[in-house]
Amino acid sequence: MKKTAGTGAVDERLFLQSVARALDVLEAFAQSPRPKSLGEIAAATGVNKSAAQRIGQTLLARGYLERSENGRLTLGRRLLDRSFDYLRSNPLVERATPVLMDLRKLTGERVDLSLFDQETTVYAIRLQSKRETFYATLPGRRIPTFLSSGGRACLAQLPDAEVEEILARSELRAFTPKSRITLPEVWEKIREARADGYSWAAEEALIGEVVLSAAVLDGMRRPIGAVHIAGSLSEWSIEDFRRRFSPLAIEAARALSG
Repeated sequence: MKKTAGTGAVDERLFLQSVARALDVLEAFAQSPRPKSLGEIAAATGVNKSAAQRIGQTLLARGYLERSENGRLTLGRRLLDRSFDYLRSNPLVERATPVLMDLRKLTGERVDLSLFDQETTVYAIRLQSKRETFYATLPGRRIPTFLSSGGRACLAQLPDAEVEEILARSELRAFTPKSRITLPEVWEKIREARADGYSWAAEEALIGEVVLSAAVLDGMRRPIGAVHIAGSLSEWSIEDFRRRFSPLAIEAARALSG
């Protein structure tokens, strides 16, 4: 059996290596989204330059890659079509949109919906406040579950053994000097979230930001995502932010659960 990101085990007899290599080419842009030469793509994906050229030309013809001004390959606009297709087909995203719009009006702060994906958490909806950094405005950003307040809120809903498995597969690396990355620190935040019904983080993913989150559960009481409310430490103390917004995050998450 082969392990694949976000899907678990796949029967190797049904696994198409050619499709995997094409996706590897697209994913080569994840760490560095600048235009790339065929040699850079080949090196990043582990295929030879001839294979990189054939895959690149195929993706270019279908619009998933485009030519940059310097003739190199870059991600294509067709990828936005597939993101749109996913978002409009996800029932949680559809249900959450009006709830988060109301929450955004009520709080005046940024509100997000993230989706739980085992070792990582990916943002599906991001409704902005008056002050944002570029990356905080974009849906599709993926960060480690152990580091995210939403991820920790989801981990808090799982049995210890399952949490241990997820953490064992995770790369415990810091995003900022204030990131909590040791196992005792992460477990402390998970247990805190179990006791409080929500999780919070200050400057762990973004300096100057405080954020709290509550888990959204499916009909089997399993975590599928989280509602986030994020604010600025220049305007809020951590205690006041938690006191003001934690009941609202919990209420919104409960409204979306089930």
